[in-house]
Amino acid sequence: MAEIVYPPVIAAARTFFRALDVRFHLEGTENVPRSGGAVLVSNHISYLDFIFAGWAAHPSRRLVRFMAKQDVFEHRISGPLMRGMHHIPVDRGAGAGSYATALRMLKAGEVVGVFAEATISRSFTVKEIKNGAIRMAQATNVPVIPVALWGSQRFWTKGRPRKLLQRHIPLTILVGEPMYPKRGEDVNKHTLDLHERISTLVDRAQRTYPEITPGVWWQPAHLGGTAPTPEEAAALDAAEAAARAKKD
Repeated sequence: MAEIVYPPVIAAARTFFRALDVRFHLEGTENVPRSGGAVLVSNHISYLDFIFAGWAAHPSRRLVRFMAKQDVFEHRISGPLMRGMHHIPVDRGAGAGSYATALRMLKAGEVVGVFAEATISRSFTVKEIKNGAIRMAQATNVPVIPVALWGSQRFWTKGRPRKLLQRHIPLTILVGEPMYPKRGEDVNKHTLDLHERISTLVDRAQRTYPEITPGVWWQPAHLGGTAPTPEEAAALDAAEAAARAKKD
């Protein structure tokens, strides 16, 4: 694919992060293959996660094609950028088309990025994940790469104002060992395994984060923060979905 948009976007992001002195800590980036297809699956805590999850593949010189909701592609600013970077629009009412596009890209040797929780986790713990990433890997015989992000929620997350110009924010990106689910194997078992792997990575990222401050909104409840518990977050998500359905 012609890469006219993606490289300049990466260059601009690097300049922006450098200006803000974002303090990156990356581990396990060698687990992203330097060639061939792969499904990269990250936790989801911020509206900026596609940038930082993509950063996990940068040391391997790979460009990640993220699956993202159709609304992002319809926005007058983000839409042209998303299309120019060959990301994959997901229409939740007709998901077969996006799934087929992802399979085609994987077979062509691309890295496809997936946020398997589907929506941002308000509790900053890993919600139940969908099995699509495993099914895509099985169908195309490619590895699944688990990724954990921590710190991105401090810039912009659900229910909080944007604070994109904060300086000196630590940002942790941990890449786990690849999984190799094969055709015919139990999809649900592999999905549970993937959830456990991402959860373990997220927990390590949280517990080793340079700033562990009790009582702050961006810290999960089980580590002394004031973020909603998983149960409270689920109730908020349900209320939001009901309001959206009523509006539609």
